[in-house]
Amino acid sequence: MTLRPGHDEDLPALAALEEEAFGADAWSAATLGELVSAAGRRLLVAERDGEVVGYVLTALAGDFADLLRIAVAASARREGVASMLVDAAVLAAAADGADRMLLEVSEANAGAQAFYRRRGFTEIDRRPGYYRDGSAALVMLRELPAPERMDP
Repeated sequence: MTLRPGHDEDLPALAALEEEAFGADAWSAATLGELVSAAGRRLLVAERDGEVVGYVLTALAGDFADLLRIAVAASARREGVASMLVDAAVLAAAADGADRMLLEVSEANAGAQAFYRRRGFTEIDRRPGYYRDGSAALVMLRELPAPERMDP
């Protein structure tokens, strides 16, 4: 498994991952392109044997980083890909000067909540009616390591 910065050439593969992971809530290649190219964005891609099997997109705003999206191909789930992506995003955000990372996760998605807790995130807020279907989101926060204290 290889992690690398994402590029415009990855957008079709990312759109396919979006469709597989999020169905009707998937972002299109055009939307992904706009989000990825915005200031302060960082896209990391996981590749296996030349195939994109996951990605994470973050946004930096001052001393905060936002984990905007993460998706992993069904064929690569339960292999540690999401953990590698989140851990790499955390380290990159800390290196970019962020000291906290935020994310939103569906209140109904207990599996994702447990995953984020294992990665060091804690619930700090609830946003009713956040998603298109009217469901609530939980806001989760992780304090980031200072770059000088990070292990190589």
